[in-house]
Amino acid sequence: MSRSTKPKISDFEKSLKELEAIVERMEKGEQTLEASLKDFERGNALAAACRASLEEAEQRIEKLVEGSGGLEREPLGNGE
Repeated sequence: MSRSTKPKISDFEKSLKELEAIVERMEKGEQTLEASLKDFERGNALAAACRASLEEAEQRIEKLVEGSGGLEREPLGNGE
């Protein structure tokens, strides 16, 4: 079952904090190759989980906005 291979990440903020710590460690460049590879793999899993959490939150917000009937939906982006 593919679900059991996914990391168990229940808290977005905790995952983001862990991801930031991984990035800091990797940017220092003082890790062994093996440690860097493990961090890279974990970082990818955390990034995917954070992305999924954000997409779920966006869907929930869209439902709330649609339910209120009075607000227009504007795409979130980089200000373009």
